[in-house]
Amino acid sequence: MLTTTPFEQSLYDLLAPAAHDLGYEIVRIRMMGSKRPTLQIMAETFDGSMTSGDCEKLSRGLGPILEAHDPISGEYNLEISSPGIDRPLTRLKDFDRWAGFRAKLELNRMVEGQKRFAGVLVGSDNDNVSIDLDGEEETALIPFAWLHNAKLVLTDELIRESLSRRAKDDELEQIETAIDDGKIELETPEDSGD
Repeated sequence: MLTTTPFEQSLYDLLAPAAHDLGYEIVRIRMMGSKRPTLQIMAETFDGSMTSGDCEKLSRGLGPILEAHDPISGEYNLEISSPGIDRPLTRLKDFDRWAGFRAKLELNRMVEGQKRFAGVLVGSDNDNVSIDLDGEEETALIPFAWLHNAKLVLTDELIRESLSRRAKDDELEQIETAIDDGKIELETPEDSGD
C-alpha cells in the first residue's frame, strides 16, 4: 500500500534508499492529476515525527535524484508531507504502532459481502492485521495483502496521542528555546519606533 501502481513502485525503489540515508522512511507515494501531475511523497523520521523543516530537507535531498533520473515526463509538482494525524496505514508496523486506535480498512476483495471494515486496531500477527471489528466479538485477522486502503480515524484520543508524540525538538520548540535563552530577541513596539 506504499504504492498503487508499478510506476509508483519504481519511484519508491528509486527514492527510498536516499530518503533512508537522510533519516526518513517513505510512508506513501502517489502520482495524482493529469495536466500537471503532482508527485506526493508522505514520509516520517524513524521515530515517527515530521516537521516542515524535515519536509524541506527531504525535498532538497530527493530533488536532485529526480532531476538526474528524470522518471516523470513533462512538468510536475513535488509535494513532500507528513502522513498527518489521520494517517494512512501502509506498513505492517503501522498497525502495531497505532494499536488501540480506531481505523477504517478497505479490502481489495469481498469478505462476507463487504469490502469496508472499521474497528480498533490490535496490531499485527505475522502477515495479518489484527483488529477488533465493530459488531464482532472476536479479534479478526485480515491478511495485509488483502488491504487496498487503511487509515486511522480522527478522534479526540488520536489527536491527544499524536500531540504527545510530537517531536520534542520541533521548530516551534527551538524558537521558544532560543527566545528564552536570549538568542532571538522579539521586536517590541518601542523598538520599532511606533
